[in-house]
Amino acid sequence: MNDELFAPSKAVLDGETADIYFIRSKRILDAEGLSPTVTMEIFSNGAGLLCGIREVHALLRRVLPRDAKVWSLDEGVPVDTKEVVLRITAPYPSFAIYETAILGILAHETGWATAARACVEAAGDIPVISFGARHVHPDVAARMEYAAIVGGCAGCATPAGARLAGIEPSGTLPHALILCFGDTVAATEAFDRHIEPEVRRIALVDTFKDEAEEALRVAAAMGDRLWGVRLDTPAERGRVTPDLVKEVRARLDQAGYRHVRIVVSGGIDPERIRLFRAQQAPVDAFGVGSAISGAPPIDFTADIKEIEGRPVAKRGRIPGITPNPRLREVDLWAEETQSTPILGR
Repeated sequence: MNDELFAPSKAVLDGETADIYFIRSKRILDAEGLSPTVTMEIFSNGAGLLCGIREVHALLRRVLPRDAKVWSLDEGVPVDTKEVVLRITAPYPSFAIYETAILGILAHETGWATAARACVEAAGDIPVISFGARHVHPDVAARMEYAAIVGGCAGCATPAGARLAGIEPSGTLPHALILCFGDTVAATEAFDRHIEPEVRRIALVDTFKDEAEEALRVAAAMGDRLWGVRLDTPAERGRVTPDLVKEVRARLDQAGYRHVRIVVSGGIDPERIRLFRAQQAPVDAFGVGSAISGAPPIDFTADIKEIEGRPVAKRGRIPGITPNPRLREVDLWAEETQSTPILGR
C-alpha cells in the first residue's frame, strides 16, 4: 500500500483548514525571529480504536524538518482515555498551523473505527461491510470507509475507500437498477451479463415482491452463479427481522439452493446485530451504514510539554513528557516507501 494515498490536500498544507489563531501565532513567531524547539503531545479524550495515524504521518512528513523526532502508537490499536498517542519534537513554527488538522483527522477517524469495531464485535464471525458513504460528505467518505476497515469491517462500498484500505470495493445492484428494469430477475441477469465474473452476484430481493418469493425467482434463474441475496426491507414495511431471514433461508434450502447466502442491511447497528444473533437468524453478512458513518468523533487534545528541553505545561497539566511505553519512534521518511499493516483487520 502506498502511503502517498494519504497525502494531505493543498488546502490543509496551505493552512486553509487551520484555526486562525495558529496562523497568526506563526506570523508573530516568524516576525520576532523565534523558532523554539518544542515537544508536543496529543492524547485522546476517550477510549477507542486509534485511526488516522497514517494520515497524520503523511502530513508531518511534508512539513517537519528531517531532524524532527516523532513517536506514535500504531494504526488500529486500542487507546485509553488520556493516553498519549503522538509526540512531536520539532521547531514549533514548522507544524504550528497543522494542530487543527491533526486533531480533526484523529478525532473523526478514531470515532468511525471505534464504531466499526463495536459492530464487528457484535457480529462475531459474521462479516460486516461498510455501506455508510452516502451519509457523509464525499470529501471525507474515503477516510470514513478506510476507518471502518481499520475497525475490522470486511469490506466497504466506494472505490476511494477501498483503495486506501488496499482491498476491492463491495456492492452489487441498487433498487434504482431494479426499478429501471422493472423486474428483479431481469436486473440481476443484466448484472451477470455485464459485470466482471469475479464480482459476487448478490441480488437485492425486496423491491417488487415478497422477499422469499424474489429470492427463489432469482435463485432459479441464476443457479450456481448466485452468491447470495440481500434483504433491505425498509422501515415502512417493518425492516428486516430475524423471522424473515429464517423464512428466506428455509425456502431457499427447501428448493435446493443451500449455497445461496443471505446479506442483511438497512438500519443495522450493534444492538440489532445482537438481536439477529440471539435469535439465531442465519445471516451470512451484515451491511452497516450510519451506525459507523454517523459515529461521534472522539476528541483529541494537543499540549506543548517541553520548550528547548525545559518541562512546561498550562495550568491543570503536569509539565514534562508523559510516559507511555507503548509509543514507538517513527522514521517518517522511511515510511514514505513502505506500507504499514492495518492492525484492525
